[in-house]
Amino acid sequence: MKIALINENSQAAKNAMICETLKSVVEPMGHTVHNYGMYSAEDENQLTYVQIGILTAVLINSGAADYVITGCGTGEGAMLACNSFPKVLCGHITSPLDAYLFSQVNDGNTIALPFAENFGWGGELNLQYIFEKLFCAPGGGGYPKERVVPEQRNKKILDQVKEVTHVDLVTILKNLDRDLVKGALSVGGVKEYFFDNCKCDEIAACVKEILA
Repeated sequence: MKIALINENSQAAKNAMICETLKSVVEPMGHTVHNYGMYSAEDENQLTYVQIGILTAVLINSGAADYVITGCGTGEGAMLACNSFPKVLCGHITSPLDAYLFSQVNDGNTIALPFAENFGWGGELNLQYIFEKLFCAPGGGGYPKERVVPEQRNKKILDQVKEVTHVDLVTILKNLDRDLVKGALSVGGVKEYFFDNCKCDEIAACVKEILA
């Protein structure tokens, strides 16, 4: 699985620590981490949490990433922005229990973490335990076990609802403010990872056109 990490501007200084923690957990499981940035608070391109939603949608809809790890100060803004887009199912995660239940019950593809709120001594340990529980088993396994069938059925219904309530991503990208979208796609990781991993020619062409 390709797991993308995205940090917005207020918490960019934590990017290296988050990336190192994520890699330490998921790489032994056989997953690959692509760090899209921001890499530091001094990066020229400053991502807002709204732009995190745009970039996440591009990665998930194109197949360039199978899962996105992101967040902001509280995690709430990033979660709301990500869920504004088609095919992105983002949970607001604060604990290992949240992570496990979101994975098993909701079977999402993105999490938004609070990288400032209650992130003090031991914060990196909480991240480690969150990542361990998030990826310890294939998503959608259900919890408790007697609820597996209705939970899986509800997930399929939600996916169908999102198909109806959202237009396709290329149309969305073209209708959004051009500078807003270009800013979201100008982080270093897009050039490094996106085009080699994108599985959708239409989205790749749209991204190239916006960045041109």
